[in-house]
Amino acid sequence: MVAAIPTLAAGCRSMPAYDYKSEPDPRASEFKIGPLDHLSIVVWKNKDLSADVVVRPDGIITLPLIGDVQAAGRTATEMQQEVTQRYLEFVRNEEIVVSIAIAQVNSYYFTVSGNVERAGLYTSKSYVSTVEAVAMAGGPNKYAADSIYIVRGHPARRIPIDLSSATSGEHPEQNLTVIRGDVIVVP
Repeated sequence: MVAAIPTLAAGCRSMPAYDYKSEPDPRASEFKIGPLDHLSIVVWKNKDLSADVVVRPDGIITLPLIGDVQAAGRTATEMQQEVTQRYLEFVRNEEIVVSIAIAQVNSYYFTVSGNVERAGLYTSKSYVSTVEAVAMAGGPNKYAADSIYIVRGHPARRIPIDLSSATSGEHPEQNLTVIRGDVIVVP
């Protein structure tokens, strides 16, 4: 009976089963533009139609001649196709070549809350992992639990992460890439 007690104690610490591979990896697809991102739109041989713009909080940009264009939630490639089609109404086909570049990312944000040194809203110019996000918040404080979780999506789902396993490399699949809007909770 005594030998069963350590086994039970060890079993209490284990993380609930979770399919980490089902979580999306934003690095595997083209970046989706968001509010406050800076875009450089160049119309070849036509400086009057070219523009450097900031995506408004409502997700819209305004371009010369064609007006408002939905930017947030779309890729640069998707936008390039629409802007080209809309300019074709005003410019001859052989003269229209549109390039759209994301000049500065300002829409990638996430929250780290709970028992960390500096809880708050964080931004980054590039994708970060869960472990990197906790490190940006100063790391866990002395009251922090080892089991953390990410609140993600609509409707919200809770993704359990064993911080020491993710940090040590024992279970690297738990060190998920943070997605725009994630809330990382360190209880």
